[in-house]
Amino acid sequence: MAKVLIVEDDQLMSRMYVRVFTFEGFEVQVAANGQAGLDALREFHPDIILADIMMPVMNGQDMLIAIKADPALKDIPVIMLTNLADAKAAEETVAKGAEQYVVKSKYGPQEIVVLVKDVLAKQKPVA
Repeated sequence: MAKVLIVEDDQLMSRMYVRVFTFEGFEVQVAANGQAGLDALREFHPDIILADIMMPVMNGQDMLIAIKADPALKDIPVIMLTNLADAKAAEETVAKGAEQYVVKSKYGPQEIVVLVKDVLAKQKPVA
């Protein structure tokens, strides 16, 4: 069973993602900001991370930078979720190591699940 960490400060959004991913057979954990996400990473060991960009305490961009700078975490794929439809921000986010930059309003929960499954299918199996 694949494990997904959802880092989202909007409780309604995080509950929706938890419901959909749990229904699809994922093990799910939620963190409310980037710092809580980093803390959760060390104990939960997810296969993939979904992270909002705009959050209190530590935003998703700073969390992404911290993940990619840590040799123990850098290989975990990160999909950034946002309401900001900004091509330049998307380009910068992918350049920082995000697997995808997803505008929430353009993707339904099931489409996010399909995206996550596609990303995980491309990952090399751990030997």
